[in-house]
Amino acid sequence: MSGLTYKKAGVDIKEGDRFVGLIAPLARKTFRPEVMTGIGSFSGLFKLDVAKYKEPVLVSGTDGVGTKLKVAFMADRHSTVGIDLVAMCVNDILTSGAEPLFFLDYFATGKLKAEKAKEVIEGIIEGCNEAGCSLIGGETAEMPGFYADGEYDLAGFAVGVVEKSKIIEPCRVRAGDALIGIASTGLHSNGYSLARKVFFDKAGMRPEDYVPALGTTIAEELLKPTRIYVKAYNSLVSAGIEINGIAHITGGGIPGNLPRAFPEGVSADIISGSWPEPPVFGLLREMGDVPEDEMRWTFNMGIGYIIIVPAGSADNAVSVLRENGYESYLIGEVKKGGRGARYV
Repeated sequence: MSGLTYKKAGVDIKEGDRFVGLIAPLARKTFRPEVMTGIGSFSGLFKLDVAKYKEPVLVSGTDGVGTKLKVAFMADRHSTVGIDLVAMCVNDILTSGAEPLFFLDYFATGKLKAEKAKEVIEGIIEGCNEAGCSLIGGETAEMPGFYADGEYDLAGFAVGVVEKSKIIEPCRVRAGDALIGIASTGLHSNGYSLARKVFFDKAGMRPEDYVPALGTTIAEELLKPTRIYVKAYNSLVSAGIEINGIAHITGGGIPGNLPRAFPEGVSADIISGSWPEPPVFGLLREMGDVPEDEMRWTFNMGIGYIIIVPAGSADNAVSVLRENGYESYLIGEVKKGGRGARYV
């Protein structure tokens, strides 16, 4: 065909259709009984089972993966960033006590390559299965000239539900409550602009370089997926443990995120050394000559989630979490007065 076409301009609609055909049967494996439409519709329909609730409240959250994607591009590995995408969204809505119901994704790239995009979506599907939610739709955007060759961006959107009377709100937190820290899998999806600067620019590492202190390559370490904490939360609920507050430890670290779970008039003392710090943080500190305060305000330092429980429930909460495969530690307590979270 002579003349200009959409494909010649850089957008291949047939490749997009082929991509949908590749992922539709995979996404169906995440479908809960409430899903009413298949992948490829203009919208996703989800019938909320209102009989389960007296006053159902929908809870929503959205996030991305950030510059962690740059590491995936460098290593040409794309199987884990989809898990990160789901984790960043569902871990947020879980802080309200919400059960994740469904998820949507936005995948944008300069030139769509169906197999590479499928690898990303397979990670999203794995994350949805771990979180117990359905991938009911999304959007794939091919935008030539907007992204560098081989690069893409991701955004995710999660919706959950919680009984109004069971919403976890800051007003529940009281002085004397215990702070239970649940281990992260590493950096999760925050601080990568600094981490890339340290490892790749300053230290001159390549993604495939093996790092003895880590026991793996730098790419393997940096691409460890963000942990999803839905089952950890569910294990505590099933054990009848009262949960007064939850904090998802993302950008800003513990000092920047934990106080978001507090009411006015309380603060937190974090016990330094109360949990084992993963080696990657020590490497960042040493190789980048990063000050300790900067480390704590940028990274999770090995704690991805904090559950706030009554002091008398602390030991039981740690035991339940460990029995369910989540390394957890008593890392501090809520104090009356003061402001924020301080290390002691």
